[in-house]
Amino acid sequence: MPLYLSVGLAVIAALVISFAATPLAKKLAQRTGAMDIPKDSRRVHNTPIPYLGGLAIFIGFIISVLLFAEITVEIRGILIGAVIIVLVGAIDDIKPLPALLKLLIQIVAALVAVFHGISIEMFANPFDFNASAYVSLQSLSIPITVVWIVAITNSVNLIDGLDGLAAGVSFISSVVMLIISLIVADTNVALIMAALSGACLGFLPHNFNPAKIFMGDAGSLLLGYILATMSILGLFKVYAVASFAAPFLVLAVPFFDTSFAFLRRLLHGKNPMSPDRGHFHHRLLDMGLSQKQAVLILYAISAVLGFAAIMVATSGKIGTLILVAALIIATIVVLIIYKSKSKHAIAQRDDDKTQRPDPP
Repeated sequence: MPLYLSVGLAVIAALVISFAATPLAKKLAQRTGAMDIPKDSRRVHNTPIPYLGGLAIFIGFIISVLLFAEITVEIRGILIGAVIIVLVGAIDDIKPLPALLKLLIQIVAALVAVFHGISIEMFANPFDFNASAYVSLQSLSIPITVVWIVAITNSVNLIDGLDGLAAGVSFISSVVMLIISLIVADTNVALIMAALSGACLGFLPHNFNPAKIFMGDAGSLLLGYILATMSILGLFKVYAVASFAAPFLVLAVPFFDTSFAFLRRLLHGKNPMSPDRGHFHHRLLDMGLSQKQAVLILYAISAVLGFAAIMVATSGKIGTLILVAALIIATIVVLIIYKSKSKHAIAQRDDDKTQRPDPP
């Protein structure tokens, strides 16, 4: 079967199955009590919404992969790890688990992939654009790989705060990895990313604002895990500077949002794992944007950086220039978002002062 036909069928199969399975996941969530009940300021919805949409994404993804992709040793390890991730995510959606336990299980899932051959053994020196300038990780390969997988897994989980955000950003990231895989003729990676993009796209009609169902940890952790492991199998194998820059560009929105969140909490003397209302999507809402506007802006940023990743992976020196331009633009956008948040916070404090009665 021609490659492009296989890719198209993989997308369609995952899309149809994911779309059809989502109402079933919704019923399961309602029966098991897996509901997101708004109880703090981080929630942006007012009524309980069912979780477990991630099960529909998983079903669409796994069936499409089994139908169209070659199940190599590496892919088998990724799929076993994905099953572990989905199970712990679904249990957590029904009855919250301790954060440390979830982290330990994520590490186990990452090690399963590593012991099946998924590892970052070397990457291009980011300070030397010579195609032969590589940094060999040697004994650091396993710990760095585990950290990458766990970090990206949780990054996607942390951006899952607005209707359609995690699913849409993951769809864009998977499409970018699909395009790069097709360009460099990595057939199996292309088929798996086709399955993931289709599964995300099938879920989005149910999840876009106003959402009828959330993917929950079962979905966000799954998407992060698949994107993390497949980026190692695909993007870190690409030559030249792309093997350093492309994965970060493809996953820029969740990666940098989480990095800023950790840094912000540490600077304020807080536990870096403690939740807050300072993520990019919260700041966009605080600027006065609607949920849909905030989500579309983050889609656009993800798409622009994804395009830069494609150019970096395939265009040599031109790609390097695009990389620099993309990083500058992304930095400016982030600074504007944070500066606007500060203005909003000052205005809010002033309003509070004017409305607060004078002490007797």
